[in-house]
Amino acid sequence: MTQPRAGYACDCGFLSTRPLGRCPQCSAWGSLRPQRGAAAAPNRPRPQPLSSVKAEATPRLASGIAELDRVLGGGLVAGALVLLGGEPGIGKSTLLLQALASLAARAAPVLYVSGEESLEQLALRATRLGAARSDLLALAETRLSSILAEAARSRPRVLAVDSVQTLQLEDGAGAPGSPAVVREVTGALVAHAKSSGVPLILVGHVTKDGGLAGPKTLEHLVDVVLHFEGEPASGFRVLRATKNRFGATSEIGVFEMHGRGLREVQNPSALFLAERAAGVPGSAVVVCVEGSRPILVEVQALTAASSGVPRRAVLGVDPYRVALLLAVCARRAGVDALGSDVFVNVAGGVRVTEPAADLGVIAALASSARGRPVRPDTVCFGEVGLAGEVRATAAPDLRLAEAQKLGFRRCVLPEASRRQARGGQKLELVGAKDVKAALAALLG
Repeated sequence: MTQPRAGYACDCGFLSTRPLGRCPQCSAWGSLRPQRGAAAAPNRPRPQPLSSVKAEATPRLASGIAELDRVLGGGLVAGALVLLGGEPGIGKSTLLLQALASLAARAAPVLYVSGEESLEQLALRATRLGAARSDLLALAETRLSSILAEAARSRPRVLAVDSVQTLQLEDGAGAPGSPAVVREVTGALVAHAKSSGVPLILVGHVTKDGGLAGPKTLEHLVDVVLHFEGEPASGFRVLRATKNRFGATSEIGVFEMHGRGLREVQNPSALFLAERAAGVPGSAVVVCVEGSRPILVEVQALTAASSGVPRRAVLGVDPYRVALLLAVCARRAGVDALGSDVFVNVAGGVRVTEPAADLGVIAALASSARGRPVRPDTVCFGEVGLAGEVRATAAPDLRLAEAQKLGFRRCVLPEASRRQARGGQKLELVGAKDVKAALAALLG
């Protein structure tokens, strides 16, 4: 069978069937280099009736790190490609090395390919973390062909590459980290994972706005996309799945950074509320649900007189959502802070994404604006609409059980959620249909 015709690729991703001096897409001179496509498969698959395909439970390879396995959906799947991204210095390589050491104890051998560190540097970090094992193999290499050859020779149970932006093609077509090279390298790694059945963990850099670097198609090529996030000054780290073909995308794992690496946080609620100052205006405790896990977080707000254009600084929640809730407070609850400087923060560096935190944000804003603290034994949750109504949220019993476990005695929640609660809790449940009634119960 004849090989497909060779083409030319630019670092920006432009493809051409003939050589060009200047790229029509990015206007760079001399950037188009020869690139040979893959040969067509001699045996083409034929379509089958979906009803005749036997669906079996996908086996999982547990990493031994419960928080990581929770986010993955129970562990690694054979032939799956996991993309791990995060800010520089957040702890991606630390998490990866600890996970690989734990995996090596269960399914040796494991191969760690480092394109950013030498073997000596890697050994120093592994010794500090207590992850130096004889069945954890390490390779300092950036050439894709050499990596695939070593993976085929050593046949590891798990393969990890840190990072995809450092890999280069054998013929030198394109600069490492360029969109075209990243796309081609990832495609080759996906093909290797699917054909060998070896789970592959790939570390990726992020851009200035927090997105994964490289082409957007990189996220479409892989099976699982994990983001490791947190404030650099805070010891808390949150692992969040934004794509998972083998599990839920709403699960999170919580870690705490120490001198000897990352430690799992089994009870995040107690940790996030450990330093809460009760009886201070501008603080409210919200019960959120991330996947199957209820978490109590403290939402803090501060309003101050503005000397010009009002400032807005928001950490941990959506800034646009806060702007919406400020307008609802002013129009529907009689708490006008639109002309004031407003600062909102979720303590502990955690990021809250679900709308059930709306009532907590409004409670913290109103508490700061009026100078009246929320009752220290009270928690709240509920979505707030533009008409000022407090809407029902999912899993009220799960939230109430977590609040009761942490010692709270009272909860302000949507009236519809109060009616849905099965009862049996020792909490005093206060239902609210709108923000006025909710604030009266929270600040009264």
